[in-house]
Amino acid sequence: MTPNPSAPLASLEDACTVVLVRDGQSGLETLLLERPQNSRAFGGAWVFPGGKVDAADRREGNGRSVDDFSAAQRAGLREVAEETGQRLDGDEMVWLSQWTPMQQLPRRFRTWFMLARAVTGSVTLSPEEHSNYAWLSPVDALERHAQGKLTLVPPTWVTLHDLAGKFTVADALADARSNPAPVYNTQLLPPDGLMWLGDAAYPRQNISETVSAPGARHRLTTASLPWIFERRSG
Repeated sequence: MTPNPSAPLASLEDACTVVLVRDGQSGLETLLLERPQNSRAFGGAWVFPGGKVDAADRREGNGRSVDDFSAAQRAGLREVAEETGQRLDGDEMVWLSQWTPMQQLPRRFRTWFMLARAVTGSVTLSPEEHSNYAWLSPVDALERHAQGKLTLVPPTWVTLHDLAGKFTVADALADARSNPAPVYNTQLLPPDGLMWLGDAAYPRQNISETVSAPGARHRLTTASLPWIFERRSG
């Protein structure tokens, strides 16, 4: 069924993803979890731990409500504990980015990505949520994806791409703390791609006339492997 471009978008729900990192023998490594093939969400993909914000995440023990960012942090801490067995200190989580799909989907999640140092390399999986895990360098994960050996979704891919130049956990955390967290309001880029603010074709109005227009680029082309990420000023 073809989406109706004039139809209103689904209301936003909130979620949190936590990018766990550690210092490996050859540099920075991040934890990726494999979703079961039969999963309704991202079946077979390798993702960072995380999940949606629950009603309980929005209130303190005394019933006092918390803001959206704090609720996302609380959800991230809970999801990491449930999915990996690791219990993090919320004060050590750093806001890395935020992702919001701006296209018509049955459900839309505004997802906060947080960066945190892993407590340990040991992982206890929740079998209902994930079937396998791996500690991989961002470069290794991207290379495996390019070879068709690893399935990634765009927010995971872009996050790994941005982490690829960081050599230690300290480097990654310092960079995240010193720079504003980028906000990715994702628009489709026909025929096979995504784009964000800063691209010459963004937003979607009259997109058929502007996809190939010269100028700035902030897009990910996913037509074939390897995916191609472009970010440059006009």
